[in-house]
Amino acid sequence: MRELTYYVACSVDGFIAHADGSHDGFSQDSEYFADLFSSFPETVPSHLRDVMGVHSENKVFDIVLMGRKTYEIGLKEGVTSPYSHMKQYLFSRTIRDSSDERVQLVSENAVELVETLKNQTGKGIWLCGGANLAATLFENSLVDQLILKINPFLMGSGIPLFSGVIQQAALELTNSKIYENGVVMLYYKVK
Repeated sequence: MRELTYYVACSVDGFIAHADGSHDGFSQDSEYFADLFSSFPETVPSHLRDVMGVHSENKVFDIVLMGRKTYEIGLKEGVTSPYSHMKQYLFSRTIRDSSDERVQLVSENAVELVETLKNQTGKGIWLCGGANLAATLFENSLVDQLILKINPFLMGSGIPLFSGVIQQAALELTNSKIYENGVVMLYYKVK
């Protein structure tokens, strides 16, 4: 059975992006990125892999789940298939057609699809963003692990880690790492 991991960067106050979807304030330190990309090479978008010298095979994930707002960040730059080296699912109720045949649009039955994906064999499933999608999957007990890259700044407002109210849940810290740039990486198993 595949594990679903919500692997995402956030501010100390729990925001994954500014209200407009921008990410200024998050660490851009090259040593930090080199370590992340060594551990999770598949999380480097396809159009940046050559530029960043990332040529490793997928280590942890072979499926990526994206909410509409997360997907549209790349789409504004002309990137229609951000993770072509993985199976890509875009979850949206407002987008009518996928802008790339390599990105499967999911407009209904999200929970059922993710349950099906989790029951298949393969590497892990990466939820790369989407506060609404994260809340839906979490509420349906489909998130197995959180990996948070907590950046040393307060955003004040923006897009939260989870949209809306989620149920209280116990987490077990399974690993952690502190980078010289102040980013703290926390690995939690959802109990």
